[in-house]
Amino acid sequence: MTQAPATPKAVRRRHDREIIALAVPAFGALVAEPLFVMVDSAVVGHLGTPQLAGLGIAAALLMTAVSVFVFLAYATTAAVARRVGAGDLQAAIRQGMDGVWLALLLGAVVVAVVLPTAPWLIGLLGASDTAAPYAVTYLRISALGIPAMLVVLAATGVLRGLQDTRTPLYVAVGGFAANAALNVGLVYGAGLGIAGSAWGTVMAQCAMAAVYLVVVVRGARVHGASLRPDAAGIRACAQAGAPLLVRTLSLRAVLMIATAVAARLGDAEVAAHQVILALWSLLAFALDAIAIAGQAIIGRYLGAGDAAGAREACRRMVQWGVAAGVVLGVLVVVSRPLFIPLFTGDPAVRDVLLPALLVVAVSQPVSGIVFVLDGVLMGAGDGPYLAWAMLVTLVVFAPVALLVPVLGGGLTALWWAMTLMMVVRMVTLQVRVRSGRWVVTGATH
Repeated sequence: MTQAPATPKAVRRRHDREIIALAVPAFGALVAEPLFVMVDSAVVGHLGTPQLAGLGIAAALLMTAVSVFVFLAYATTAAVARRVGAGDLQAAIRQGMDGVWLALLLGAVVVAVVLPTAPWLIGLLGASDTAAPYAVTYLRISALGIPAMLVVLAATGVLRGLQDTRTPLYVAVGGFAANAALNVGLVYGAGLGIAGSAWGTVMAQCAMAAVYLVVVVRGARVHGASLRPDAAGIRACAQAGAPLLVRTLSLRAVLMIATAVAARLGDAEVAAHQVILALWSLLAFALDAIAIAGQAIIGRYLGAGDAAGAREACRRMVQWGVAAGVVLGVLVVVSRPLFIPLFTGDPAVRDVLLPALLVVAVSQPVSGIVFVLDGVLMGAGDGPYLAWAMLVTLVVFAPVALLVPVLGGGLTALWWAMTLMMVVRMVTLQVRVRSGRWVVTGATH
């Protein structure tokens, strides 16, 4: 007896369960990551202002270096998920190991560059004479943990591709707890100062990488996958990640231009901009959790040859993105009396912060669509299109943003330019999704 086809309502419920099962743990892991820097800041802040300033400068460089290589997680998720969908777990884990080896190679290169150039890099960001020595110390020690950080990215991608976002959550929470304990113990207990904070972070990152490697190696042994580096596989991972690197660099350029424009508007405006950017980033974590679910789910459907399932999952995730954006936008408006005083008591900052914050709230449904479609196309392995789309967005955004101070606009005008940036991204992504050209089935793209 053949089974009756699933009803549209049953299909939606199945997709909802998949999205929730992957997105909720992913959100927890995403939120845990920035807490590393917050713990370091809280511990080092009690040592003195020069130490905290040095930490801020060095941490900015480290976060930039690591975020540039986030493609290690995104590209690996898509590739592994396709293999899972095709039913070839051995090849899926082998693909993941190629990503881990690439992470180690890139990490070694970054360390080799950062260690001798640390003073120059710190000076490039304009560190004061009192803060610079602390920044150099923190940067040089923390750089030793970059290979571990990149392994964490790649291994996280492996597990997401295997439809497992719970393990990354547990590892992230454990890493955060270990980092906090090590920082306090080494900074104050051992009296190592800012160097103790850096060593604590390195040790926590290495421990996280070790846990991930144990999990991946165990899976490789169970399914008979080779652990040896494969030049062709590593090269394929690098080629798949290159377009996503272009996309990430273009997005970083957008954020840098926005900050530079805000600095031209005045001290109150740049202070308010930093507050809004912090909130915008937090909201992005919530929406990115749905995007991560999209990467894993879409990759699995396409790997299984289920084009119709991939399209239906995409439609449902867009609905989730819009709904999440509306909820987040309302929360921003409702919570602004509680949120704003946490960051500033300056009336001048508050005056420019409030209207710009409302723009961010209004734009959240658009952001929800953007993040989801970004994740869908990543899951489909459509990196080249994402790279070109983000470059187009940068070309449109840059002149508009740079005209804000010239035309006498303020921070609200700048954040309308940021909203325009998100609208352009939404349009370019929707054009691609509606074309159907992203729907390429099979174990590989």
